[in-house]
Amino acid sequence: MRVNVLGNGDHNFLFKRGTPGKLLICNMPPFEIPKKEVHASCMVDFKMMAALAEGKVNLNMYDWVLGTRPRRWMEMQPNFYLKYSQNIRDFWQRVPDYAGNATNFSCGHMAVDYACGKMGAKEVHIYGFDSIFDMTLLSATDLILESDRSINNTHRIANNWRPIWPAMFSEYSNVKFFLYHSHSKVKIPLPDNVEVVVQTKSQGG
Repeated sequence: MRVNVLGNGDHNFLFKRGTPGKLLICNMPPFEIPKKEVHASCMVDFKMMAALAEGKVNLNMYDWVLGTRPRRWMEMQPNFYLKYSQNIRDFWQRVPDYAGNATNFSCGHMAVDYACGKMGAKEVHIYGFDSIFDMTLLSATDLILESDRSINNTHRIANNWRPIWPAMFSEYSNVKFFLYHSHSKVKIPLPDNVEVVVQTKSQGG
């Protein structure tokens, strides 16, 4: 089975709607995608839960897969849970040892981990994960949620985020991963089950 994971980096445009496979999005889609095309929105942050509660973000149209901190949020906010329980497709609380703290495990990490560990994907096609390739951690969600993208914090996050990828790719050695970007100069070592697909425009995967 093929699973497509759509991140919020600038190269998310390389994903074309209608591409075969089930689609996981990270927090919110970077462009409009109907519910019928989305398997689930993956969320891991208190910040995202707060944005939903305050009405800053509306993801009511999607099913959700929620990580450890959103699960805790639901326990602390039972009315929020009752309001949105019909949206919750699954809780995925696994944080692998190689990730260290749960705060190091981004929604992108969780989405790929869920695709492999729960959905049983044999191929995972990854779009819009620019931090694997470039010195940028900018995300489309930054336009809505306040994120610390100072130089020091960006450096810290990059040092925490990037090492998780080769460890995860190696853990799921029976899965074939495809990383889509405009160049092949990755910032991490890649095991043999990972292929970089160089594209400059959407080609439908």
